[in-house]
Amino acid sequence: MDFRLSPEEEAFREEVVGFLAQELSEAVRLEYEERGLPGPLYHAFLRKLGQRGWLTLTWPEEYGGLGRPPIYRFIMVEEMAKRGVEYRNVAESIVAPSLMLCGSPQQKEHYLPLVASGEAVFALLYSEPHAGSDLASLELQAGSDGAGYTLSGQKLFSSEADMAHYAWVASRTDLNAPKHRGISIFLLDMKTPGVTVRPLISMAGDRRFNEVFIDNARVGRESLIGEENRGWYYVAAALDFERATAGAAMFIGNATYLVSRMIDYVKDNPAVQIGCPELRSKISGRATELEVLRMLSYQVLSLMSGGHAPTYQASMVKLFGSELTQRLSGTASAALGLYSQLGRASPRAPYGGELGLFYMRAVSDSIRGGTSEVQRNIIAIRGLGLPTQ
Repeated sequence: MDFRLSPEEEAFREEVVGFLAQELSEAVRLEYEERGLPGPLYHAFLRKLGQRGWLTLTWPEEYGGLGRPPIYRFIMVEEMAKRGVEYRNVAESIVAPSLMLCGSPQQKEHYLPLVASGEAVFALLYSEPHAGSDLASLELQAGSDGAGYTLSGQKLFSSEADMAHYAWVASRTDLNAPKHRGISIFLLDMKTPGVTVRPLISMAGDRRFNEVFIDNARVGRESLIGEENRGWYYVAAALDFERATAGAAMFIGNATYLVSRMIDYVKDNPAVQIGCPELRSKISGRATELEVLRMLSYQVLSLMSGGHAPTYQASMVKLFGSELTQRLSGTASAALGLYSQLGRASPRAPYGGELGLFYMRAVSDSIRGGTSEVQRNIIAIRGLGLPTQ
């Protein structure tokens, strides 16, 4: 089996590298590092991707996409992460695939062009105070009166909600149905009366998350995505796609970036290996695991290119990638020693304190997008055929 990119794919990678060298400025990287998530400069950068058609690389041509295989999107996301900036675009990774799958003609006509151009920012409103890993236990209600719905409840850990134009909201529409079968998805304008966003400051000192309070917010029936009470299945399908493509590429890009930083630091500071003689072996181990993650990701891309849904395989990538990120951050801290605790304000912090931030932010990697425990359950049930009880 040949794992090398084809000449066409390699040419695209070179095109992406050239574009990023010109357009992914240090200001964008610093903004992302400081906020821990996209800001105004980042969103302006996404619009440049939209102008090149790179936000619709894998979309079918009938929706204005380029119709390319998933590897092209993977390449773009990986190259961004290698430069210290993750690809975050809920609109392209969650909203657009779901609309293509189950959206109405009117929804596709209105929202897909906004996603393709990068003009609209979307937030994902899933988690709640009592529904995180067990998302099916969500409590935010959407009561129907025939003409529309009234949404009430609270969402938690909502990235980019402070800058979003629209929200993709998981809501409970049937209180009597089994918890997985009473959920519906709505598109909510964030300017709707009754929507309040408050910041949640992380332990890294950034505003990665928000809490969102929805108090009797009114939406029309045209805001319902697909069929009522079928939302859980739409959520599962979209998450599999995201874990398998952008999620996998981000883990690989981040890991590549961090491994290169560690190697540079050890080369520039030979005395580090004296205080930690096993460090060379640890870095080699992380680099080997990075290649394992790459092979798992390529397997998933191959499945998707053949028209197969990467159900448990996507969870394998998510599980291995998120936990590798945490192992990498631990190895990096060992390499830097006490210097890893210095923040951006210290002139003696290696690499501007970014490795310390990486360590603190990696804590959430095995939680966001589905916890490691949930991923292991998916692998056991879907992949190994083990019983649910």
